Amino acid sequence: MRILVIEDNRDILANVLDYLELKGYVVDCAQDGLSGLHLAATQDYDLIVLDLMLPGIDGLQVCKRLRDDAGRDTPIIMLTARDALPDRIKGLQAGADDYLIKPFALSELVARIEAILRRCQGSRRRQLQVADLCYDLDTLEASRGGQPIRLNPIGHKLLAILMQRSPAVVRREALEDAVWGDHVPDSDALRSHIHQLRQVLDKPFAKPLLHTVHGLGFRLAEDCDAR
Repeated sequence: MRILVIEDNRDILANVLDYLELKGYVVDCAQDGLSGLHLAATQDYDLIVLDLMLPGIDGLQVCKRLRDDAGRDTPIIMLTARDALPDRIKGLQAGADDYLIKPFALSELVARIEAILRRCQGSRRRQLQVADLCYDLDTLEASRGGQPIRLNPIGHKLLAILMQRSPAVVRREALEDAVWGDHVPDSDALRSHIHQLRQVLDKPFAKPLLHTVHGLGFRLAEDCDAR
């Protein structure tokens, strides 16, 4: 299980990170709202632990943007020192699944994580579909019109991101960061992999799904004016 922790307090972050890793979770971290939002929108996580008070943008905005703009349904536990009822309601209305008041016991955090993951198991959308294109995030099997599609490892990453964000445009920089991080091979690397993906995704079929939005990036959609 992979968890993202967005928390600006270094002591709390270190304690949560150590405890979750001891429990067998793979954990990524961010210490401000914008960095956390970027990770949450471009990577796949089973759950997000999100602090309310963050530099950059606060936890409420991170939560809202993930739900409304990025279309992410990743479960979110919101952490906050605010224990007033209106504050808790705001967090839940923004899209949080649970609300934990600081200070909290690490054992309670893990118990809440396990409870949410049990509820979500089997109900979360793990099968992506755009038109007749299907992709299973668990088995990594892709098919279009019932015909299997074979992809290389980078093709798998690109397809998952583009399908998760469909029909939105995914910027080149976001794709490069998701695939290579800070070590992008060269300026033509993404173009080459998009070409390979288009060859297996669209070439054998009558209607293209993968579209280039010039000057911005790429989108995966059944109908698109930008070619």
